[in-house]
Amino acid sequence: MPYARKKMHSGDTHLRRRWRLRNRRKDLDEIDTDLKTEPEKLLQQEIDLDKPGFGQFYCIHCATYYINDQALQAHFRTKVHKRRLKALEIEPYTIEDSLRAAGQGSFVQPQKRKMETQPCLADVEAGKRIKVDTVMEDEKPAKQELSKAKKITNYKEVLEKL
Repeated sequence: MPYARKKMHSGDTHLRRRWRLRNRRKDLDEIDTDLKTEPEKLLQQEIDLDKPGFGQFYCIHCATYYINDQALQAHFRTKVHKRRLKALEIEPYTIEDSLRAAGQGSFVQPQKRKMETQPCLADVEAGKRIKVDTVMEDEKPAKQELSKAKKITNYKEVLEKL
């Protein structure tokens, strides 16, 4: 007769919560505000002995510190960094979008942006800056024709026909 599975780790929820918070990174909207405000300030931070690489090698898009420039350049070639760049291409969800979804305003399609990987430290010292370009797409209206039924625009004409 099979026995019931023993639940050895049923009481470790407090530990799980601690692990989740320790590994938490910045959200996309926080990274977007960093990119808009002062990205050069984040690239040239003061020396902090508590951070990896003394806080000198920082990836703005992923909000992580690296030991040296070689590790940072290797990170730029990884899938994790490329996925984060892809996720940052679409404008983040804002309070205005939530109000529009609740019926206070009309729907606006989020803009697509062109993201480039940040320049290396030598290029930053030479004067190269981080680019975030908005790509203007054709206006994509919300799904207006949900059914094939003819829309009534002039109610007076309809009432006169009846």
